[in-house]
Amino acid sequence: MENSRWGRRIRAYRKLKRISQIELAKELEVAPATLGKMERGVKEPTATQWTKIAHVLGIAIDELKGQEEGEESDT
Repeated sequence: MENSRWGRRIRAYRKLKRISQIELAKELEVAPATLGKMERGVKEPTATQWTKIAHVLGIAIDELKGQEEGEESDT
């Protein structure tokens, strides 16, 4: 999976939900700079973080990652 693709999707969905980077970082219990790295595709979220991100944004993890049906997840 291309890292920048899922990072851009996290950012896009966060903005669609009108959630600030600081608010989402608090939910994930990480620094805003760490969330910024995730959104830039530099640092992949852990399995727990993927779950929290999806929950907060109200979206399925596979959709958030941009996976097609039947595509296997790395996480």
